[in-house]
Amino acid sequence: MQKGGTWGLSRGQWTDDTSMALCLASSLVTKRRFDPYDQMVRYKWWFKHGFLSSTGHCFDIGSATRHALDEFSRRQKLLHKVYQCRTEEEVDRLSLEQVKAVKEFSLNCSSVGVAGNGPLMRLAPVPLFYFRSPNEAIDYAGRSATLTHGDKIASDACRYYAALIVAAIRGEPKEQILADRFYDDHRDWFGSSDLHPAILEVANGSYKRAGGYNDGIRGKGYIVNSLEAALWAFYYDENSFKTGVLSAIHLGDDTDTTAAIYGQLAGAYYGWPMIPENWRRQLYANELITCIGHWLHCIGEEQSLIGQSSPSEHKSQNERQAVSEQLAISERSLLRGQQPQNEQQCASEEKPPNEQQSVSEEKPPNEQETEKVGEKRHIAKANTGFPHKLLSTLKSLRSGVQKNTVASVHSDNNLNLRRLPTSANQPRIPQDNLYVVQNRDNKSENIGTASQRVSTPGLPSRCRSTGIKTKKL
Repeated sequence: MQKGGTWGLSRGQWTDDTSMALCLASSLVTKRRFDPYDQMVRYKWWFKHGFLSSTGHCFDIGSATRHALDEFSRRQKLLHKVYQCRTEEEVDRLSLEQVKAVKEFSLNCSSVGVAGNGPLMRLAPVPLFYFRSPNEAIDYAGRSATLTHGDKIASDACRYYAALIVAAIRGEPKEQILADRFYDDHRDWFGSSDLHPAILEVANGSYKRAGGYNDGIRGKGYIVNSLEAALWAFYYDENSFKTGVLSAIHLGDDTDTTAAIYGQLAGAYYGWPMIPENWRRQLYANELITCIGHWLHCIGEEQSLIGQSSPSEHKSQNERQAVSEQLAISERSLLRGQQPQNEQQCASEEKPPNEQQSVSEEKPPNEQETEKVGEKRHIAKANTGFPHKLLSTLKSLRSGVQKNTVASVHSDNNLNLRRLPTSANQPRIPQDNLYVVQNRDNKSENIGTASQRVSTPGLPSRCRSTGIKTKKL
């Protein structure tokens, strides 16, 4: 892993592909559902304020994505007027139900003919969250694309790739995932809408060209090219994550995106241990990313079990409320360094309270093989246990943007959690309290340099009291 490149990044820092994926992941977890309005708000935060950027600002963005986010900001003016919002932050905090009530407002901010690879590079959080329900995973994958890329080719590329990721997570063998009959064998996952002919051609094996670049495989910005390139790398990677990543990069052109798309499927199939240890160690803010991954898994499990993700399978409001309350109690207990009152019903871990089997601290959720409805699925094993010390890191993502501050969450091997109070002279941060990661020595000068921080907007000016640096926009 080397530093430099087009953007002069430090070793292990990520580009727009990962930033947008983290925005999507943070939305799924904090909203506990697919909320397209919140997703667009977070993409906008990244674009305007550097939210979840490895450098603290947006240094690269595709033209189609930029156009869609500019259009989204323009359309928000209608919501501002309808709901008489005083600030942009109030508009950003509107619920999806409030937004849908304004019939003149559309969340799809693109148009037919826009088929860049932007939606594919950020896709993974959707199938990771919904893999227990393949139909939902594939449906929401397509919807996630249309927010910024309006062509059916773009949405169908995401639907098809999401199906492959779901199959990988559910333990299907590689030869079955890459079989020309995969789409036919899993047709019931795709609902009533057939795939676009251009995507069907890929599904039928158009990427299986041993010559790679010499046979026309290109890692370009068009989504079909990117899909082919990533699948080519996976098909010929000799069951090595490292080999596949390097092959994707060596195709040239849009190298980071081709590798990011490959990594989604390969990561789902091979799991954490197959990623080179030195890559994992050098990855910027690796504990933050690991924590968000755990949250995707356990909140996705929670929502699957209580039926909240599917309107036709809703359980009672009391049952949903009971699970949410138990989750909140468990979070607070762990923040105080205590075990939840009922260790067998710790909703913040792998199993929500309505599951009978407890999850011990020695065997975290990412090291388990779970039997479900007669099928075996393997959750990628991580070298680190369930990160109790980072259980509330995601609280720092549950914030409304405030125009005058940008704060940073520092990633280090020596971490501690501190509560960040809301300043009296600032608008209240939505969604409960806000927590940040702090170095144990409590010295702000050791919190980290600009290249060691993940930008997170929405923290009030009093964050100096916890040693977290802020800067004016």
